[in-house]
This record gives sequence, structure tokens and C-alpha cells, in this order.
Amino acid sequence: MTNNKIYSFLGLATKAGKVISGEEACERIIKAGKAKLVIVADDASDRTKRKFDNICKYNDVELKFFGEKEFLGKFIGKEARSVIAILSKEFAKRLGEMIEGINNEFGGEQIGKS
Repeated sequence: MTNNKIYSFLGLATKAGKVISGEEACERIIKAGKAKLVIVADDASDRTKRKFDNICKYNDVELKFFGEKEFLGKFIGKEARSVIAILSKEFAKRLGEMIEGINNEFGGEQIGKS
């Protein structure tokens, strides 16, 4: 599984109108109960990672850390983005599985990183 497949799938989800990006917009969508999956870039600030970890836990939304801000933005047709939210259960499930595949391939999800 390569990162390119995940980025391409994000592009597909965007074309389907199932992606929201940017910290403020994502925070509103999570709190409104519409986000099915939140992806925070690996190179996002520690503050951003902690903030969305807390918001997602509180609102019971799945959170994954994946990719680089530059590429997350590029593949959804925007500037660099630290945070994106997926609105579709189906896209969220598949993206979650794809990201898990990458994390398992490389030894687990950033254990101890916050």
C-alpha cells in the first residue's frame, strides 16, 4: 500500500463532496456530529495534534495521523492543510483501513507521539 493510493482516494472523496478541510471548518463539522473520520497531517504542530485528539475523543470521532500538510492540500485541490474531515461513512471506513495498512506495514501508529 503506498501513500499515493491514499492521497488519490482523498481526491476521489473530495470530488464526491465528502471532504472538509482546515482547522476551523473541521472543528465545526466534528462538533456538529457530521465528521466520520478526521485526518491530521503527521507534520502538523503538536498543538494541532493535541487539539484534534481531544476534540475527536470528546465527540467520539475516529482520528488518524497521516501524510504531509502539503500533499493533503494538493490532493484535495487546496493549499497545505493540517486537518481534513471525511463526511461519508463509506469513504471514512476505506480511508481508515488504508491508513491502518500503512501504519501496520511500518510498525504501528505513532506510539507515544503526541
